[in-house]
Parts: sequence; structure tokens; C-alpha cells
Amino acid sequence: MRHESLVDLFKNRPSLAAELLAEALGVALPVYSEARVASVALNQTQPAEYRADLVIVLHAGEAPARVIVVEAQLRRDDDKRFTWPAYLAVARDQHRCPAHLLVVAPDPAVAAWCAEPIELGVPGFVLRPPVLRSEDVPVVTDVAEAARRPELAVLSAMAHGATDRGAAIAGAALPVIHGLDDERARFYYDLVVISLNEAARRELEAMMKGYEYQSDFARKYIALGRAEGRDEGRDEGRDEGRDEGRVEATARSVLTVLRVRGIDVPDAVRERVMAQKDPEVLERWLERAAAAASLAEVLDEPS
Repeated sequence: MRHESLVDLFKNRPSLAAELLAEALGVALPVYSEARVASVALNQTQPAEYRADLVIVLHAGEAPARVIVVEAQLRRDDDKRFTWPAYLAVARDQHRCPAHLLVVAPDPAVAAWCAEPIELGVPGFVLRPPVLRSEDVPVVTDVAEAARRPELAVLSAMAHGATDRGAAIAGAALPVIHGLDDERARFYYDLVVISLNEAARRELEAMMKGYEYQSDFARKYIALGRAEGRDEGRDEGRDEGRDEGRVEATARSVLTVLRVRGIDVPDAVRERVMAQKDPEVLERWLERAAAAASLAEVLDEPS
């Protein structure tokens, strides 16, 4: 999973944080009418500034009922033992309502570290971070459920795509993704397909065989392993088509992550990325794109 990809799912569906706290982790929340993304800057009057990954405010009418600080944690960071309590205290002060923390940690070892109690020093003041592990994410194989909550369907694929249920999860998500706006559809499609292992990709292709997608987006990105001009019945051609499809999907993922993170990509760079056929280079670029501050940090290779 990529840090920015996780955060974007919660940003695109603000109620997802509350839904997972309540449904997956059993946290009691107040009745609310709307969930809104709030500023991630948790500032005080002093110069210190705290920036969470995402802040969601649950509203009962216009009044804040609960604030949820969402943190996507992919690796151990000892600073978080100090900043998480600060995030909650400042968010509670800013929005004048109780505050919750939701830590999304796919890696089991990182999740175990995140869940360790944080002693604040005052007797009885202990923060026990609620941690959403991969196994806590609901398995979404029903198309109706995927249509109701596309972001949960994508998160389900990211968490369980490499399991024996990966193809069924992707099979529920892809028809729903097909109906979204083009930018979100491309982004979500990349997240789903990259999360599948080879067995799940083959099973999904068999499930989708003969299904005709009508949009340009679907013809380009959902015809798994199909390539124009490929001779039917030739195993070599099928394998080559699948490989080309994965390379193209990875290249588009690089561009999507850069776009979502607000990094401008000139046409010449876009063409360079799409022309790259080495999957190892593309994977390296994709990893850098998740955290890099500039295009140069992503594409420049050491001499």
C-alpha cells in the first residue's frame, strides 16, 4: 500500500473513517448527519505546528460532534508516540468536541507497534491508538456494497487482493469503478490491479472474459492482458499482452500518484514515463512518487 493512496481513499469518502471505526473496530460514535474534511494543520498559538495525514469532522447539523484524526502508518516512527496525543488535544480544542484517532497500518509488525499504549504521564491518562489492520478491513465481494462505498471496495482490494478472495473483490469493484469520473476511475483501477497477485489477476481475467466495457477508459485499462493485434490462441501472445498491460498500468500509476500529490508533470515527462518498458524502473519510480517532493527526485537516476 502507498501512504498517499490510503489517505486519498479517506479524503474522497470522509465518512469512511467513522464507518471503519464503528464497524471494524467497534468504537462507539455519536449520531452525525455529515462527515467533512477539515484542515490537516493542527496549530497552536505557539510556533509549533502539527500536521496530521487527514482530519475528518463529524457534524450533527452544523455542530461538530466528533473529530477523527486519520494517520496512515507504513513504518515505525517513534515521533508519533509524542505527536499523536498532541494531534488529539489540539483537534479537540480547535473543533470543541471529543477527538478520535484512527491509525491505518497494513504491516502486522507496524500495526502491533502502533497499538502499544502511550503513557502521557498523568495517572489514568493513557492513549491506546485504535489501529486498522489489513485483516480488519471488510472483504467486499458484493457489487451493491461496492457501489454504495467505492472507496471501501478499493481499500478491501488493497488489503486482501493477494489472498484467494482477491479476484472476487476486484470483480465487485471494477464495474463500480467503471462508472466513476475518469480521474478517480483511473486512480482506483490502478490501486485495485496493483494489489492483486498473479493468481488473482488470472482468475479475474477469466471472470471478465466476454464482458464488453463501453467507455474509452474501460477499453484501455480494464481489458486485462489483452493487446491489440494479438493472435488469438497463442499463449506467447497472451503472456506478452498481460506483461504489457501490467507495465502500462504501473506507468499510469506513477503519473496518477504524481497528479494526486499536486506535482505538475509536463507532456515530455509524461511521454517518457509511458515509454518506459522496464518494470523494475517503473516500480522504483512508483515508490519514489509516493514521497518525493519533485519530479527530479522521482526520475533522476544515479550516475
